[in-house]
Amino acid sequence: MPLILRVDVDRPYGRAPLFRHVLSRLASDLYFPRIECFGYLRELGIILEMLKQRHAKAYVFFRRCTLPSGPILRLIEEGGHKIGLHLEDSRSFETFAAEKRMLEAHTGRPVRALSKHGSGGARYGLHHYAPYEPEWYVEWARRTGMTLFLGNLEDPSLGPVIDAAGFASYPSAFWLEPAWRDTSVFTIDWLLSEARSRDVVLLIHPENVLAVPALIGELQRLLASLDTRILQ
Repeated sequence: MPLILRVDVDRPYGRAPLFRHVLSRLASDLYFPRIECFGYLRELGIILEMLKQRHAKAYVFFRRCTLPSGPILRLIEEGGHKIGLHLEDSRSFETFAAEKRMLEAHTGRPVRALSKHGSGGARYGLHHYAPYEPEWYVEWARRTGMTLFLGNLEDPSLGPVIDAAGFASYPSAFWLEPAWRDTSVFTIDWLLSEARSRDVVLLIHPENVLAVPALIGELQRLLASLDTRILQ
């Protein structure tokens, strides 16, 4: 069985250098236009090119401040990737539905996959609602015709829940960044072995992975060794 690759697009202008970090915060909390010469979604573009070379497919989740540009949409189309909503303001069904409509209007296509920005506790930006309440997200996703929820738990041994209508909820992921997994248990070798017998969600954040050469190497190793899958 293959990987289900999840790409969370958290920062419109990345995290470094300081100038781009400030632009990311400004775009997240207030407003800053999508300017490609300043590096808008540059890290995501690099990851999508890497996936294209490996013929790997992913779910790419966008926040309200990281809506895809024209070049990114072309890379998504060429690579056979799927667009998902990285839900930020999750305080009510109405705020969820507004973000879903925004992403669908911007991309001109239905959005069937959902993830949540943040795992509870810390608040990441002015519009971010920090509590993590996956039972609500699953209910809202079903209500609006979505077919997939990818959750934020950090135990990738947990399997999915798939209902009679085919809605799939994967509560957990293998976070490539080691700060969000038990590296003494969930190693790259563990993932290589586990994903040969069942689907496992691999979660990456482009700006974090590209900042660490070792993580780039681990991602390339995984893509070279395992297939990726888009759920039908």
